[in-house]
Amino acid sequence: MPESNHLNDQDREEKGYTPASPVKRTLAWIALVYVLILLALTTYYFFTGTTLGNLAPLLTVPGLIGLGILSLVSWRSTGRPGKWIAILLAVVCWLLAIATIPIGIVGLLSNFGVVGFTVLTF
Repeated sequence: MPESNHLNDQDREEKGYTPASPVKRTLAWIALVYVLILLALTTYYFFTGTTLGNLAPLLTVPGLIGLGILSLVSWRSTGRPGKWIAILLAVVCWLLAIATIPIGIVGLLSNFGVVGFTVLTF
C-alpha cells in the first residue's frame, strides 16, 4: 500500500533562506536597544540594591528615534507611507526625542542627588 502521507521527491521543493524584511530588522534593532537598557537597569539594581526612578522620559527616546527610522525604512522598502509623510514623521519623532532628552537626564540625575526633582502628588 503506497504511503499517501509522504510527499514524493518531485513534489518537494526546497525553500531557500528568506531574510527578514527591513522593517522587521529595524524593529529588532529597537528591541535590542531596550534589552540592553533593561540589562543595565537590572545590573544596577543587583550591584546597588536600589532601583532608578524617574526614567520614563529617557526611556521614550530610543522608541522615538526608532519610530522615525522605521517610517523612513518603511517608505524606502514598501512605498508606504508617502515620501513627505515619512520624512515629516521622522523629523517630528526626532525633534520630540531631542526635546525629551533634557527632561530624561534631569530625571536620571535626580536618582543621584545631583538635581532636585520631585513628583507632584495630590
